[in-house]
Amino acid sequence: MKHIGLEELQNYERIYRGNLVNSITGFKSANLLATRSKEGVDNVAVFSSVTHLGSNPALFSFVQRPLGHGVGHTYYNLKETGKITLNHLPQSLIDHAHQSSSKYDASISEFEKLAIEKIERDGFSTPFVKDAPVQLAAEYVNEYYLEENNCILVICKITDIFLNENHLAEDGWVDLGKAGTVTINGLDGYALAKVEKRLSYAQVGKDLEEISMKTGKEE
Repeated sequence: MKHIGLEELQNYERIYRGNLVNSITGFKSANLLATRSKEGVDNVAVFSSVTHLGSNPALFSFVQRPLGHGVGHTYYNLKETGKITLNHLPQSLIDHAHQSSSKYDASISEFEKLAIEKIERDGFSTPFVKDAPVQLAAEYVNEYYLEENNCILVICKITDIFLNENHLAEDGWVDLGKAGTVTINGLDGYALAKVEKRLSYAQVGKDLEEISMKTGKEE
């Protein structure tokens, strides 16, 4: 097994080091975060840093990279309006999503530029990605500046969920493998996950049991 020490890691060329460090922590979520500016310009960009924070209240976070140099339209729009949608990346939009990480001008909508079809819903001021298998509406809650790398940890509260009931189990579990949600390996590797099994709540002295993976209306 190859050993890479801190000194060697720090001396790697920037892109090599970025690819390595972004890969070694495991597969990450792939989400398209959509916002709308006060001027009415829609923005959508792929994020691999979305993390579940809690269920009551239902919270998630994402990491905003250091601002400036064309970065931060999602963050600025969210701060201005307080609204955002989180959309799981489907296989059909991988190329479009990857291109959305480009630093387009704030006046340009990635929905239009990259032919990502959006859907408007009554009562929601921010669009959703039409082909996303899971779609969430959320509100800005808080943020924390990370002095270690000048990034911002943004906290959002989920207010609404849209998904196919065929992917939803009786106990609330969602089969993301069946939904076709894409994951990210590193910075540019896109993959589909397959759920092998579900297991019962782990307790000392009690054997694990497999839980049924049957969801909603079986397709």
